[in-house]
Amino acid sequence: MKLAYLLNSYPMTSTTFIRREIEAIEALGQPVTRFSVRHWDTALVDPDDVAEQKATEYLLTGNIKGLFLSGLRELLVNPGGLLRTLPLWTHCLRVSDAGLIKHFNYLLQAIHLRRRARALQIDHIHAHFSTNATTVAMLAHGLGGPSFSFTVHGPDELIDPPSNAVRRKIERAAFVAAITGYCKARLESEAPGEGEKIRIIPCGLALEDFTPQPMVPREARHFVCVGRLCANKAQELIPEAVARVRDAFPDVVIDLIGDGEHRARIEEAIRRHGLEQNVRLLGWAAAPVVRERISASDGLILASLAEGLPIVIMEALALERPVLTTMIAGIPELVDDGCGWIFPAGSVDALAENLRLALSASAEERLAKAKEGRRRVEARHDIKRSAQLLLDGFREAAARR
Repeated sequence: MKLAYLLNSYPMTSTTFIRREIEAIEALGQPVTRFSVRHWDTALVDPDDVAEQKATEYLLTGNIKGLFLSGLRELLVNPGGLLRTLPLWTHCLRVSDAGLIKHFNYLLQAIHLRRRARALQIDHIHAHFSTNATTVAMLAHGLGGPSFSFTVHGPDELIDPPSNAVRRKIERAAFVAAITGYCKARLESEAPGEGEKIRIIPCGLALEDFTPQPMVPREARHFVCVGRLCANKAQELIPEAVARVRDAFPDVVIDLIGDGEHRARIEEAIRRHGLEQNVRLLGWAAAPVVRERISASDGLILASLAEGLPIVIMEALALERPVLTTMIAGIPELVDDGCGWIFPAGSVDALAENLRLALSASAEERLAKAKEGRRRVEARHDIKRSAQLLLDGFREAAARR
């Protein structure tokens, strides 16, 4: 079997988990050809991501001429495939607000992908996220290309599934991977009768890369927050929460690792509360550095308003650090009071109160939560197990084709 992965923007600092997944599948003896729609528009900081970019073939970036040439050739050699795919393409256009130009671009990408897959003898294509990359894979399949599958994470792709043609994608896919039970339930509600096709396949970690360091037996005072600085991550709430506990815990420090469009807002909140020594913005960091900073901390804090199940939560628990996070989507399937502190999203009061509880917890309590977190990740989020489940699905799909 020849397998390809198709992503939208790849590699990205926030999609290290996809690179790990591909590496784990290749470790099982299955080579993977990488396709992506475009380069990420931000400089990569991880050397492994830089190398991955060089190994990825891009459908759109640097290939505008190639797309149009593929479209013209398809008119000549595959007019029947184009006619068969036209109703599907029209449906995707009609339900979406993306507009004609974008959808025409998707069709050109699908044509080019079909032709490249044929040239490389690709049997199956897997996409992450049910958005435009999966649209392209589905259209390529309609044109006569390989079978396809996709992984659904949320939250954005589950806000308005009909406008994303999710039901059509599920119906036409060989199978669908949902990263949590919450995600599977949402997909089943969108595509009644397709439940057997939707499989829970959690994202995983290469656990050998996450060797826990002993927790320093001290009063908790240092937490890290990792992620893009954006509305969904709600880092703007952190300075106000810290301001509410600083009198009782003057040494508290929270390091924000990441960058993004809300950086200026967070900086303003830090200045407003006079927290320059308590809340620090560190920018993006390579994966090994992130692991080091989590290991040097007393725990992870993630105040997100919208998530699927963040990989960084798994990473912190694998490193035996407890987690403060919100009761949204699939997070409660992994995190509860046994391995951290969990609270309603969007509430500064709840965030401040749980930060106070974490800062007040004894070293013994924090250690017990940390050990339980590691146990859960080992049981549910081993990348080797997830990669095998995916590979089984890919082989089944290729055999049916």
